[in-house]
Amino acid sequence: MTFQPFTQIGSATRSAIVSVCDHASNFVPEGVELGVPDGAMDKHIAWDIGAAGVVERMARRHGIPAHLGEVSRLVIDLHREEDSKGLIPTTSDGILVPGNIGADREGRLEKYYRPYHAALEAWLDAMDPKLILSIHSFTPCLESDPCDRPWEIGLLYNEDDRAAQHAMRLFAELGVTVGDNEPYSGKLLNATMNRHAEAKGRPYCAIEIRNDLIASEAGQARYAAIIADVAGRVLLALESN
Repeated sequence: MTFQPFTQIGSATRSAIVSVCDHASNFVPEGVELGVPDGAMDKHIAWDIGAAGVVERMARRHGIPAHLGEVSRLVIDLHREEDSKGLIPTTSDGILVPGNIGADREGRLEKYYRPYHAALEAWLDAMDPKLILSIHSFTPCLESDPCDRPWEIGLLYNEDDRAAQHAMRLFAELGVTVGDNEPYSGKLLNATMNRHAEAKGRPYCAIEIRNDLIASEAGQARYAAIIADVAGRVLLALESN
């Protein structure tokens, strides 16, 4: 059976809210040798820790269909533009990825990146969502550049902040410490939503969750419920405007 770089959960019918998780997996396909140290594939450099668990729970328990990436971001970063320098990283958070030096860029684009985005485009066209949730997680502190990242959730956006502004207010009302374009800016890192949401005029919330909060199944269930609740209220706010 041919490897597919994505998984979809939920029926391919029209849905008001859907979710996307680019960095759901730390899987390295057969034939790709990264050469990273033992334990590196369990770190945030390889995937968004806990994000898949949140998205899967939102799909199965809260009725929000999901599209998930099934290849590690160290193989190819599905959340970058094709011409991005970081598409196939040679280092990440101070860790060398020697197998990516001189990697077959076009081959990985054809095998993993383009099929992922083609499937996502077709899926979104079929779903015709009124709101897209793009779910990621971030590490509390980078090993290569120690810093204080106090936010529990961050909302990222580029030009279209319609849904993000509602979401930030609603998360704050629940007592969540919220970052506005933190821990990094959607003006710089928003590739998937730029392509599949902003370019199509679709409202979206690009949500970053601090990964220590969703490392456990209990944390994943908690944040799935919180995000599903906020997303529903964001949609109501959008429709009332």
